[in-house]
Amino acid sequence: MAQTPPTHAWRFHRVGGLDQVTIGSAEDLRSLDQLDPKLWVALACPVKGLEIDLATLALLDDDKDGRVRAPELIAAVKFADARLKDLGDVVAGMKTLPLGAIRQDTPEGKALFAAARQILAAAGKPDATEVTVDDVADLSHVFDKTLFNGDGVVVAESAPEGPVRQVILDAMACVGEAVDRSGKPGLDRDRLGSFYAELADFDAWWKSGRDPAIQVKGDGTQAAADAVRAIRSKVDDYFTRVGLAAIDDRMPPLLARPEIEIAAMAGKDLAPTSAEVSSLPIARIAAGRPMPLIDGVNPAWVGAVATLQRDAVTPILGAGRVSLTSVEWESLKAALGPYEAWLGARKGARVEKLGAPRVAELLVRGGKSEVEALIVLDEARKDEAREVQEVARMVRYRRDLFRLVRNFVNFADFYDPRMPAVFQAGTLYIDGRACHLCVKVDDPGTHAAVAAGSRMYIAYCECRRSGVPPMKVAACVTQGDADYLAVGRNGVFYDRQGKDWDATIVKIVDNPISLRQAFWSPYKRVSKAMADQAAKFAAAKDKEGEATLAGAIDKTAGAAVTGKVPPRPEPVDVGKMVGIIAALGVGVGAIGTIFGAAISGFVALQPWWAKLLAIVGMVLVISGPAVLLAWMKLRQRTLGPVLDGTGWAVNGRVAVNMPLGTVLTDRATLPPGSTRSLQDPYADAGARRRRIIAWVVFALLVVALAVAKYEHLIPRPYLKK
Repeated sequence: MAQTPPTHAWRFHRVGGLDQVTIGSAEDLRSLDQLDPKLWVALACPVKGLEIDLATLALLDDDKDGRVRAPELIAAVKFADARLKDLGDVVAGMKTLPLGAIRQDTPEGKALFAAARQILAAAGKPDATEVTVDDVADLSHVFDKTLFNGDGVVVAESAPEGPVRQVILDAMACVGEAVDRSGKPGLDRDRLGSFYAELADFDAWWKSGRDPAIQVKGDGTQAAADAVRAIRSKVDDYFTRVGLAAIDDRMPPLLARPEIEIAAMAGKDLAPTSAEVSSLPIARIAAGRPMPLIDGVNPAWVGAVATLQRDAVTPILGAGRVSLTSVEWESLKAALGPYEAWLGARKGARVEKLGAPRVAELLVRGGKSEVEALIVLDEARKDEAREVQEVARMVRYRRDLFRLVRNFVNFADFYDPRMPAVFQAGTLYIDGRACHLCVKVDDPGTHAAVAAGSRMYIAYCECRRSGVPPMKVAACVTQGDADYLAVGRNGVFYDRQGKDWDATIVKIVDNPISLRQAFWSPYKRVSKAMADQAAKFAAAKDKEGEATLAGAIDKTAGAAVTGKVPPRPEPVDVGKMVGIIAALGVGVGAIGTIFGAAISGFVALQPWWAKLLAIVGMVLVISGPAVLLAWMKLRQRTLGPVLDGTGWAVNGRVAVNMPLGTVLTDRATLPPGSTRSLQDPYADAGARRRRIIAWVVFALLVVALAVAKYEHLIPRPYLKK
């Protein structure tokens, strides 16, 4: 992107840890070509998946590669500046194009003004003073009554009644139609050229077929060839079977239909056109037998054989034949071979429907130059018609261009909580949170490979709504924790139009969400590990108990059946049991000693703030590493990879720090002024009492240890001897 030497004094502001250029005036917009590309937040964006009119994005995408790039954005600004009196209208995002806002001091402005008046007149509003988006949504009506509209396509009505109009109609019927800007079928330069090329090819091919060596029977050659072609495979089959029958006397029955099929046919009402009849040989199979032409012919093929005799056998082989030998059949095919080869080399097939006389007439009398002259007249109004399209461009640029600038050159909308960015597709409500940073994606797997570098927790959701195709979004979760977020969890997604979609998580990119989550994660992991081990121990014991019970039942049942007394259980090894109990006692005592020493050491700390430091130190040892690691990752969160995965080319590091994260994801909170009752009729009172008792026991234990440690410091009354 070429850069103009800077003459404009730019203003920058810092937001979210990123220095962004401030664009708020017409002069800022006009000077975009002077801004160093390295200072643009983005250098390209896709034309789909954004909350901007697709028609506007298509107009910005000059090279139609599916992306809007920085030079195309600058070109759009220059386009508007050359045609508007005040470029500030683009900054304001005006939704209409007043005629008074169009410049009259530039050729571009004058042409745009005339085209705008033409659009309003065609819309039945010649006295209107502004053009709206609805006026330019469909411009075909502008050319309804215009024969020449600059698109290089001429309709039949462009020519007067007569030979030239018939040429246009014939060409469209043979090589296809081009759609005129008015919506009517027409003919363009390429199709006209193809039509006359096909005419020449067909005429040359047709004339080459007039050779007597090809037209062996003159005008009757085609009928003869058609008759042979219609029955060729069936006659070839007959003579092949006859030839096989000559090899062995046992062959004829084998070459006919099996008896079981003949028997099945006997029980049906057969018609000459039925599949069963037509599939039988054309005549009875016998060694050396010629094919009959009159008697003994399969009823399904009587008509075709009669045509063969009339149109091919009699003209070529002579009259009076009642049968056809294999040699005669081969000579018949050979005689028509040159004609068949000529047909196979056919050219200009698309114009064959016109017939050879009409083709010759078109080539002799012309018509091509007259139609080309009409196309030239149409193309002469190309600039005028283009300006009609430019009015639509100008109307949309006034409304949408600056909004794209605010989401391209800088990310002003993204950092403004009042105005979502164009890439934000809507809000996902799930797990008591509202995730506002959601972008549309095509393939979660492909997107996740790039977006993982954002260091953000991303939940990919498939969204469904009745009557419309499903879509997929990547929702960035930037506040709370991930305890209840998992694949399969359902939520509701609201798009930017307020429509609700059923959303289901289908993939997750796991990263820290908050420091709060990191702080509690070690304790949750320990708690989960303990719960898992307890569940495993209980399951093992339950399985062991079931096995013991099942064994006892089997022994008892066996004894009842056999009459044998089941063996007595082995006596308990008292010594072993005593050893186990002693080991357990030692273990419990060791744990108690360690716990008591820890409590005693804590109580012995002096002064009082040393105890506080000890508590803080213990918390840091447990939660510190997880919090530090999460803090480092949270500082590295950036929006760039999330957008890069959708086709953006993000140029700057768009940080998503922790304060911004609290804005992008809202947690459920009570509204201001709300009241709350803590009287829960379904509260687990037993669990609450157990927690209170546990805390009281812990407090008494701490007091007891403190009394034992500092007993000598407790004042006692003087005891007399």
